This record gives sequence, C-alpha cells and structure tokens, in this order.
Amino acid sequence: MTSSRAQHGISLVELMVGLSIGLMTVAVAMGALMASRSVTGTVRDASHLQQQASHIFRTMGLQLRQAGSLYLHPSHATDINAPVVFETTATGFDPKTHTLSGIDAPGQNEFKLTTGYRNYTEPLYTSAVDASQQRNCLGQAGSDTLIQSRFVLEGTNLMCAGADASQPIADNVANFQVRYLLQTFPAGMGNPQLQYVDASTVGNNWANVYAVEICLVLFGAESIELPAPPIDASYADCPAADGTVADVDMRTLTGPRARRMHKTFRSVFQLRSQGLLASY
Repeated sequence: MTSSRAQHGISLVELMVGLSIGLMTVAVAMGALMASRSVTGTVRDASHLQQQASHIFRTMGLQLRQAGSLYLHPSHATDINAPVVFETTATGFDPKTHTLSGIDAPGQNEFKLTTGYRNYTEPLYTSAVDASQQRNCLGQAGSDTLIQSRFVLEGTNLMCAGADASQPIADNVANFQVRYLLQTFPAGMGNPQLQYVDASTVGNNWANVYAVEICLVLFGAESIELPAPPIDASYADCPAADGTVADVDMRTLTGPRARRMHKTFRSVFQLRSQGLLASY
C-alpha cells in the first residue's frame, strides 16, 4: 500500500526557486547571444567596408591606369623595322584636356575627378564588324574616340557618370578626397620636384600630373557602442592638400553616421602618361 506522504507535489518555494534558476539561465544565454551578435555585426561591418573599398579602388583604378592612353598604329605588323606610331590627335579626343581633370569643391553637374583615354575599334574573332573593347566606370563604350569616367560624392553615395548616365557605385561614403602628384620645376633648382597638391593648385598644368591619390572614408550599417571619454573614439580623416590629417571624434557624429564604424582608405594610382602629355 502506497503511503500518502509519497504522493504530494512540489511546494511553492521549490517552484519559485526552479523558476528563478530557469530565468537566470535564460538571461545569461540572452546576454551571451546579444554580445555574440554585436561582435558578429562589427566583424561583418568591417569586412563589408574592406570589400566596398576594394570595389571602389578597382573601379576607379582601372580608369586611372588607362588615363591618357593613346591608339597604337601597329605598323610593325607589316614591317618589323617600322617605328611604333601613336595617334595623338583624333576628333573628339585631346590627350592634354581629356586625360585628367578635377574640381576640389564641385557644384551641381560638376565632378570631383574626371578621367579619359582614347577609344578605338578593333577586329573581333569570327566577327565582320570592328568593335571597341574599352569601357568606362559604368561599362559603357563611350563616344567613338573618347572613354570618359567622372566621379563625385552626392550625399553619402559615390557616383560614377559615363557618357550619358550616372549611378552610385558605393553607398555609406562619408568623405571622398583627391590629391594629385604634380611635377614642378622650382626656380634655381636643377632637378624637378614631386608634390601632392589639390586641383586648384594644379590649375591648367594637368599634363604634369604623375599620379592620383584617392582617399575614402566609409561608415558601417551596424550601431556600435562607443567608449566614454577619456578613451579615444576617433578616426584619422583624409589628408588635406598640405598633408595634414585631422582626427574626427565619432561621438560627435549625427544622422546616419551616428554610432557607426568609420574606416579610412587611401590608394595612389600612377598614370600611364607619367607627365609625358606635356610634350604633345
């Protein structure tokens, strides 16, 4: 016969203790989950910024490395002793004016950086029609003689404009700056000098620009916790024309950039012409 004492349930105290332990376990698990999600989001943000910067530099770098390139007449195809001839003049293409230009503070319908190079057609295998294989930043063939790409920052979108269209190639861009490596000939000095300058300093001397430095500040999409002072929460902005670099405190940023990761990327692209356009 079963004893009546062995059949009674748990007491209220035991139930409350069990619920408390269960809630504490859930709270710890939720805290760990939120911390893990925050770390994962930050890592994902950092990876995305790296990928976006690579995409921008790949797109702009392709156009800058081609800037100033000319059409080569393959005269040596029939005569190995004939000199290689470059076409330096073509209707709609001027290497001095179309290779490179820029505006430090562009207004409406103006661009921070413009690059160009000679377009031409060539025969394609199994095709009876010659076609151009050159493309601008939007994948367009451009005009018959000129491939041109133009870049400007509109809001937080880095825009690329081709011959007749414009579209963003990257978003979440906080800053887009361009400096030019210009060759100068100081009076009284035997050797030329190279220095980084802005577009206004270049003036009309674009033919003596040897390289272009692109600087970008990109920001993430994930909200992050910023440390309180005196712990530093700043990033190094793009350099000014004189090379000075300002630190930006992320705690002071507002709007879509508030509490977002910011990273600065810089790359220098040497021009194909390397200042030789001044001789044309």
